[in-house]
Amino acid sequence: MRKSLEIAIVGAGPGGLSTALLLQRSGHRVTIFERFETPHPVGSGLMLQPTGLAVLDALGLRSEMAALGARVSRLTGTDSRSGRKVLDVSYRPLGRNIHAIGVHRATLFDVLHNAVRQQDIRLVTDFTATGHTATAGGHWLESDGRREGPFDLIVDASGARSPLRSSARFGGGPKPLEYGAIWSTVPWIDGGFDREALTQRYRKASVMIGVLPIGRRTLDGPELAAFFWSLKPDDYETVRVRGIAAWHAEVLSHWPDARPHLDNMSSFDDMTLARYAHGTMRVPADEGIAFIGDSAHCTSPQLGQGANMALLDAAALSAAIERSTSIEDALDLYCRMRRWHVRFYQFMSIALTPFYQSDSAVLPLLRDIAISSGAKIPPIPWLLAGLVSGQLLNPLRRIGLPPALYPEETRQ
Repeated sequence: MRKSLEIAIVGAGPGGLSTALLLQRSGHRVTIFERFETPHPVGSGLMLQPTGLAVLDALGLRSEMAALGARVSRLTGTDSRSGRKVLDVSYRPLGRNIHAIGVHRATLFDVLHNAVRQQDIRLVTDFTATGHTATAGGHWLESDGRREGPFDLIVDASGARSPLRSSARFGGGPKPLEYGAIWSTVPWIDGGFDREALTQRYRKASVMIGVLPIGRRTLDGPELAAFFWSLKPDDYETVRVRGIAAWHAEVLSHWPDARPHLDNMSSFDDMTLARYAHGTMRVPADEGIAFIGDSAHCTSPQLGQGANMALLDAAALSAAIERSTSIEDALDLYCRMRRWHVRFYQFMSIALTPFYQSDSAVLPLLRDIAISSGAKIPPIPWLLAGLVSGQLLNPLRRIGLPPALYPEETRQ
């Protein structure tokens, strides 16, 4: 688009910050609106897949992220009763240098936020967007008596509970999922753990425990891990009432090797409760507004795609604006760029979730049989690697980014 646009971005998460950087670098005037008085991330660890890393590479931030994060080359899962490995997905079938990077959410936020500050992008804090209106002069953001604008375009990156989503003609919020998880950040422990793997323990589908290496918060800081325990959010208060010692005992009954991690979690105050929801906007755009990330599509973290999908959305929206001659055409192109990749991964996520988080006794049995017996038969290893890496349906090519092939990082 030849003219410079006035663009408002709601939400200072990975999707909002990366969108701001991409659009500002393309010559547009960007303002970020954040509901917190001081922008900050929420949560513990996440996996940056090759797709998300390709977007960070386009922003010139991948090397910095790689230096702080932890290389993740495989995902493993073991049945806690039999000790049988029932999940073993490696990125190797995609190429020797293809892998994910485990990072703390705060690390990803800091890298993106620092880049935003260096670009002198305007950031308005303590602004909770509650709605938007259109006038002949443009589009306006509203927040409890405050009004900001006019803007040529509003980008909603405010998450699954976005109030702007309900005001769009494609509204309808996401549905809460039965299971969530509690997360904690702990020091990395080498004993019994693969420093290049997301390691998990299962008991049917009602118990899932995981340890993810997430690198460092600073280059000279200690190595960290994200520890998670799957549970129903409705049961969390009951777990707290029983006490931390009782919870430790339950975890150890499934995974004795987790003791060193549990020793670093002396209180439930050391953990964060995550509630998950699933919902997909049929068309993630309306007149003068585009939805990206969880505000457009949210789901459980089974496939580890959340932040990566937001980064892909940001790259797609920026590319669509650059290739179009009007905002209307740009939003249409953005929706077409992301439609099938989003729908496929949303479908796969909601379809697979009950196999890992549910009260079913049959589904996890089918999961263990199918994966343990079939995962080594070609081309299934390649398909599983493509699925977890986020690269099925070629989202990078559709956006115009090069394939996610990069040289090895030097281990820090």
